[in-house]
Amino acid sequence: MRVVSLVPSLTEAIAGTGTVVGATDWCTHPADLDVPRIGGTKNPRVEDVVALRPDLVLANEEENRPVDLDALRAAGVEVDVTWVRTVPEGLAELRRVLGRLGACPGWLDEADAAWAAPYDGPRRTAVIPVWRRPWMAVGSDTFAGDLLARLGIDNALAGSLERYPRFEPADVGCDLVVLPDEPYAFTPIDGPEAFAAPSACVSGRHLTWYGPSLAEAREVLPRQLGQPQR
Repeated sequence: MRVVSLVPSLTEAIAGTGTVVGATDWCTHPADLDVPRIGGTKNPRVEDVVALRPDLVLANEEENRPVDLDALRAAGVEVDVTWVRTVPEGLAELRRVLGRLGACPGWLDEADAAWAAPYDGPRRTAVIPVWRRPWMAVGSDTFAGDLLARLGIDNALAGSLERYPRFEPADVGCDLVVLPDEPYAFTPIDGPEAFAAPSACVSGRHLTWYGPSLAEAREVLPRQLGQPQR
C-alpha cells in the first residue's frame, strides 16, 4: 500500500511499515524519513499528493481542513480521518490504522501498558498555553488535557466552551503553567515571564502526538513537570 500522511504523529507511527510515499513539511519524526514533502498540515498541495498515486491518505479531523480532504476524495483518493480526544482513543486509532497496514509494532503494546494503570498521586491545576499573541490554551475535550489529567495535572480551562480558548495570563488561577515547544515554541525565556505561577517547559511531541511518543510520555513528561510518577 502507498500511503501519504498529513499528520506528523501518524507519519512517525507508520514509518516502519515501509508504506509512506509522502508526508507534510511538519513530519519531523523519524528524522531520517526520506520522502517527498507535500506542504503543511493546513495547506497541503493536493495536486502533489494526487501525483504520488497513494492508495490511502491519512488525516486527522483537527489537524487537516475538510476542504483539502474533500478535494482529495474528489480526485479519487481514499482518505482515512482519525478522531482523537483521549489517550485511549489515540491508542485505539493507532491500532486501527496500523492494522490496515498489517502492522502491530512493539511500541504500541508498550504504550498500552504504560497508560493502563491510573494515577493515584497528588494533583495540581495547570493552564496549558499553545500560542501567544494572542494567548490561547488547551480548553475542553482535548487529547492533551486528557493526557495531563492521567498524570495528575488538571486543566484550569477544562470547563471552557471552546477547545482552544483565548485567555489572559492574569485571569487564570493555577498551580502550574505547562509550556509545550509546539505549536508555539515556548522556551524558558519566552513564556514563563508572563505568569505568576511556576512554569514547566515540556516536549510538545510527548504531550500532543499520538504515536510512538506515547510509549515514552508517561516517563518523560512527569520528569519535565516535576510530577511524581504514580
